[in-house]
Amino acid sequence: MVVLDATIVNIALPSAQADLGFSNGSRQWVITAYALAFGGLLLLGGRLSDLFGRKWTFIAGLLGFSVASAIGGSAQSFEVLVLARALQGAFGAILAPAALSILTTTFTDEAERGKAFAIFGAISGGGAAIGLLLGGILTEYLSWRWCLYVNLFFAIPAALVALWLIKNVASAAHAELDIPGTILGCGGLLLVVFGFSKAESEGWGAPITLAMLGGAVVLLVLFYLWLRRAAHPLLPLRVVEDRNRGGSFLTILIAGLGIFGVFLFLTYFMQQNLGFSPIQAGLAFLPLPVCIVTASIIAQTRFLPRTGPRPLIFTGMLFGAAGMIYLAQLDIGSTYGPNVLPGLMILGFGFGMIFATAINTATLGVMPQDAGVASALVNTCQQVGGAAGTALLSTIAATATVGYAAGKAASPKVAASAAIHGFTVAFWVSAGIFLVGAAVGGLMLRGGPNMTVAASAT
Repeated sequence: MVVLDATIVNIALPSAQADLGFSNGSRQWVITAYALAFGGLLLLGGRLSDLFGRKWTFIAGLLGFSVASAIGGSAQSFEVLVLARALQGAFGAILAPAALSILTTTFTDEAERGKAFAIFGAISGGGAAIGLLLGGILTEYLSWRWCLYVNLFFAIPAALVALWLIKNVASAAHAELDIPGTILGCGGLLLVVFGFSKAESEGWGAPITLAMLGGAVVLLVLFYLWLRRAAHPLLPLRVVEDRNRGGSFLTILIAGLGIFGVFLFLTYFMQQNLGFSPIQAGLAFLPLPVCIVTASIIAQTRFLPRTGPRPLIFTGMLFGAAGMIYLAQLDIGSTYGPNVLPGLMILGFGFGMIFATAINTATLGVMPQDAGVASALVNTCQQVGGAAGTALLSTIAATATVGYAAGKAASPKVAASAAIHGFTVAFWVSAGIFLVGAAVGGLMLRGGPNMTVAASAT
């Protein structure tokens, strides 16, 4: 539900704008309000589940998310819609770490854990693509409001089942909330996400962009220094100082940087250049999550216990780079079957190896009282990587598009060719990002059949 919400509202945004009458300059806040609250509050949400118990924070997150979704769906003004989106993000920041930490502490058997994280990794990697399809269907056949109402059909049944299935376990070892760390860490992350959103809309050299990103660096440096001396730190450094976990967090961040080029630019290419409707474009993405699910299950159940994370993430990153290079060959005469579908499938297999393996490894061997904040850091890396990747790749694509069209006589063919050129340049950059991820995974992560046993023992 949380991953779907990152993309499902994008499809509904034009209809919501026409219905509520807000300006083009204001519409970004429907997306930004969610991203700011979610990205900024994740570490706090993760620590709350460690303090008060995963069951009750999970249920509170579900119910709060559903209420916020109902408010947004019934909004009669732009201001109420933005407030509802911010509330969705805040409750999502409680819900997402609680869900992953429940998985982390429930599945300790190696075989069961592999299957559980294969499913979780598949949802995490493919949920955004499914959101595009579901958003198109709901917007076209019902209303943009159902892109928000649909969360009620996930959240309320899940909360009811959680009351029955999940046992509440709270940690007495961290009875105090780290207030200074919360202010510094959450403030720094909020400025990071806001800075990247401004980079996308205002440009990297805009004063507000530089001020937000500069402020984020200052707060996050102070956050790190505080963590080294705090008695009950918001994020214990032992969580990230383990080589495998630290490497996994970094690879999740890098993969988040590169993956959004697929959803963002292929959506435009299929609708603008191939003439697909929103529903057709969503259906065209379906091979991606199918391949992600397949690769996740095989990687987690058959290979990870024997090989450790390094070869899987290294290979997955190479698949990611190869898929992006394939898509970088698109031109004005390209069609879906031979020119898009194989690239999506290659990427799907790569993402399946990366996300499930990295999420599993990032939370493996974590002390129970740190499971919530470790899970929050997984989501934080995805969120920050996605925000940075969207801003970076959008800027690169826009610059390349303008450069291609410069000096050429204006015509529909030139405009289409310029747009595709911008997409392909962004795909090349994404390929480079995945190659960096392969190097990081190969150098930082451990391999070998005894990795999971050793990690669990620590």
